[in-house]
Amino acid sequence: MDPRGSVVDRRLEGVRRIIAVGGGKGGIGKSLLASTLALTLAEEGRRAGLLDLDLTGPSDHVVLGIDACPPREDFGVEPRLVHGIRFMSIVAFVGSRPTPLRGVDVSNALLELLAITRWGTLDVLVVDMPPGLGDAMLDAVRRIPRAEHLVVATGSRVVLETVRKHLQLLRRIEAPVVGLVENMSRGGSAAVRALADELEVPLLGVLPFDAELEEATGDVARLSRTSVVGAVRDLARGLHGRIRRVRGSAGSAASGS
Repeated sequence: MDPRGSVVDRRLEGVRRIIAVGGGKGGIGKSLLASTLALTLAEEGRRAGLLDLDLTGPSDHVVLGIDACPPREDFGVEPRLVHGIRFMSIVAFVGSRPTPLRGVDVSNALLELLAITRWGTLDVLVVDMPPGLGDAMLDAVRRIPRAEHLVVATGSRVVLETVRKHLQLLRRIEAPVVGLVENMSRGGSAAVRALADELEVPLLGVLPFDAELEEATGDVARLSRTSVVGAVRDLARGLHGRIRRVRGSAGSAASGS
């Protein structure tokens, strides 16, 4: 058994709540949601972290306008504090270079990133999950078993078919699902609502299509004024009762819910 597995548990013991943002498919806006959700939680005074687990195409740093600065090492690696959130991504080590991983290298890279990162005490850690339903996603679910999954969908029939499989897989492996979010909406999709009803998953929010979003990406001040981030704030408030602030020691935070 790889000893790094137990190290991961210790690294996360001071994190009260873990929200894993996924959807089983790339290009649906999960990175934007994960990044802006972490920002919004930090704005509200919560100790928030953001972990980008997309190892081959990380993009949270692009959304947040962060350069690939190496992290500080101290018996592990300390996440950078940026925009009020603790942030970790593979880009801290590889910069803009490509990371073409396959097979066991995917699992090793993901496990290593989880094992070396020292999160300390957090109210909530938002995890931008790997795209797809392959090794990286399955490893992330296995290595972070208490993560609650926030699933992103759009009204596209192609996307919804993949999201259905993603939700069915999470149910089969008994991973907790906090809810479904519709992204890039032009008024709310009946198909997304129907999928939520079919699988008995709460539809927690609808993020509108925003033509200004592309130009605002990378500029947090401008991004915060978009209608999308306004909707993310509403989503965060809806999660308020589920994501409470840490009180007491790191040990009590880890044991509470």
